[in-house]
Amino acid sequence: MNASNERQARIPPRPLIQRIGAILWPSFFAAGVATMVLFAFVDPVELAAISFPDITISREQGYSIAFFGFWIGFASACTTTWLLLRPAGRFHESTPDQPRTTRSSSP
Repeated sequence: MNASNERQARIPPRPLIQRIGAILWPSFFAAGVATMVLFAFVDPVELAAISFPDITISREQGYSIAFFGFWIGFASACTTTWLLLRPAGRFHESTPDQPRTTRSSSP
C-alpha cells in the first residue's frame, strides 16, 4: 500500500449534510445567476405565450418555474461531477475474507 492509499484510508467520509450542501449550494447559486441572465433578455409572460399558448402563467410563476428548472439541471450536473471525482480507493475496499488485488505490470 503506498502513502496516498494509506492517507485516503485514514480520511473519514464527509458527513451527509456536507456532501448534499456541496451539491445544492453551487447549483442554487448558478440557477439564480442563470435565471437573472435569462430574464434580463426574455419576458416570462411572452415566453409562456410562445411556449404554452393555452396556459396562463404569471411573471412570478415563470420566474419560479425557470429557477427550479435551472436548479434541477445544475444540481444534476454537480451530482455527476461529484460522482466522477470520488476517489476510487473508497469503493474498491477489500473485505476481510477477500484480499485487495493490485494491478501488476507483468503479463
